[in-house]
Amino acid sequence: MTGSVNNIPLHHDDGDGHRGHDHPEAGFWRTWIFSPDHKVIGIQYGLTSLCFMLFGFFLMLLMRWQISKPGVPIPVFGPLLEKVLGQAAANGALSPDLYNSFGAMHGTIMVFLAVVPLAFVAFSNFVIPLQIGAPDMAFPRLNMASYQAFVIGGVIMLTSFFIPGGAAQAGWTSYSPLATMIPTDGQIFWLLGMVFIITSGLLSAVNFIATVIQLRAPGMTWMRLPFFVWAQFVTSFLILLAFPPLEAAAVMQLMDKVAHTSFFLPTGLAVGGQLANASGGGSPLLWQHLFWFLGHPEVYVLILPAMGIVCEIIANNTRKPIWGYKSLVYSALAIGFLSFLVWAHHMYLTGMGTKVAVFFQTTTMIISIPSVIILTCFFISLWGSSIRFNTPMLFALAFLPMFGIGGLTGLPLGFNISDVHLHDTYYIIAHFHYVVAPGTIFALFAGIYYWFPKMTGRMMNEFWGRVHFWGSLIFMNVIFMPMFAQGMAGMLRRMADGGANYSAAVNSRAGADVIGGLSNNIMEMHTWILWGACVLGLIQIPFIINLFWSIQHGKKVDSDNPWDATTLEWQTVSPPPHTNFPEAPRVYRGPYEYSVPGHDTDFTPQNEPLK
Repeated sequence: MTGSVNNIPLHHDDGDGHRGHDHPEAGFWRTWIFSPDHKVIGIQYGLTSLCFMLFGFFLMLLMRWQISKPGVPIPVFGPLLEKVLGQAAANGALSPDLYNSFGAMHGTIMVFLAVVPLAFVAFSNFVIPLQIGAPDMAFPRLNMASYQAFVIGGVIMLTSFFIPGGAAQAGWTSYSPLATMIPTDGQIFWLLGMVFIITSGLLSAVNFIATVIQLRAPGMTWMRLPFFVWAQFVTSFLILLAFPPLEAAAVMQLMDKVAHTSFFLPTGLAVGGQLANASGGGSPLLWQHLFWFLGHPEVYVLILPAMGIVCEIIANNTRKPIWGYKSLVYSALAIGFLSFLVWAHHMYLTGMGTKVAVFFQTTTMIISIPSVIILTCFFISLWGSSIRFNTPMLFALAFLPMFGIGGLTGLPLGFNISDVHLHDTYYIIAHFHYVVAPGTIFALFAGIYYWFPKMTGRMMNEFWGRVHFWGSLIFMNVIFMPMFAQGMAGMLRRMADGGANYSAAVNSRAGADVIGGLSNNIMEMHTWILWGACVLGLIQIPFIINLFWSIQHGKKVDSDNPWDATTLEWQTVSPPPHTNFPEAPRVYRGPYEYSVPGHDTDFTPQNEPLK
């Protein structure tokens, strides 16, 4: 039997496991490695990005040990690091150069190889075609090529740890001329890896845009789309417009590195007291503009998918329509537009004029308005609800105050006068990580617990899910909350000793000539942060075991719609067949019709015909 969705053929099993006519069973490699099926690719992206996230977290643990206990050998892993990385980890301790490499690669891996591919590509791949009633992505083989480019970029990044001189050392922002002048090849690997990763993101963005526009089921009008689809749709345009400038900048910096051009190298640049071997005439500020033209939309590439996930879970577990659906949609569109007008608030210290600074201060304040509207809609949706406190809902609820803290603490950074003092301090680390770690990553955990039964037909263990939630919530705050105090005390980021030398030098003196320094209380916070990070790592073990154990041994779902949800992905088999739906669905209503008066149940699926 066949049907169609917008003239796209739709097949389903004919009863003996074959689709339409006899095919030999696809083997393991064809089914799980080189599959063009959007669901398999979504799972591939999800598992791969979780592995990168774990590796990036491990780099952070090593850095926190070095910051808390400068020069002290790392227990357990120190001897192994020395064997693998050589003199850079002599005696099992991190050298300053190795610390710089770990810092640059931690940021790069977490943003470009972990959170973005998980939040945007993995969830979009699995959920969007199901939510809009499509049989697959618009371009399935392009989808597969996207994942392959992502893996190649990740492998290049990881390989750079083992080349002479080690990985990139110029920070995840790779500012020129520092990134070009460091005499190692790690930056070349970083740039090549970024080209593949950015290309992967662009392929995915084009695919998602085409899929949402062209493959919506009959009756799925724009204002019947789940907010998750809207969030990922806007995110796709952010990637499509913001990533190419950084890819072009990466190619130009690569030319500066290997072909001795000077796109970003200024005239008269001196390195080690000698004039650099460069033609000159380039602008280091040009790199910053190109990087941050991506870098600030990048924040919303992280947060918009998280907001979409949280919206689905809150609507489902409050058992009432999400409040202000149209406000959510228009706010997401406003964020997408405004996110391209705020990038230079990262660059106040470059000496821009007051008029330019005022413009970016103004746009930064304006862009906070749609974010507040979205959070307000979520909070009002909770009012008067009989909330189901399952694991996905706990993570979704925790997202709200955690993202709120991250957003509110970003306001002082939007003003030139306060950013001058807070720039490049630990305050920046705390602000950004509240948005990304207990903010975005909590939403991603919520999404994993929520859609896991759709992916596998089984539930994750609820008890260990709650252990994972409470441990993560507590120790995320143990790690990042003290950093606000450290930053306001003047502790600068990117110091391999966490400011120990500066603190010791100032605190050893006395009298009127002492003008600053870091107190012992501020320095001791490093130890609390270190142990908080260690416990946070241990708390992830129940999640990892729960995830993989539940694939085979989790409780089987009682129905294909265990959450009693209204959106289309829950109206097909769990896990879905190759073409998602036995026959093309038709949509009759909006995405969040919960507790409708006069209905037999407290949810009305989108594909249920009107009475």
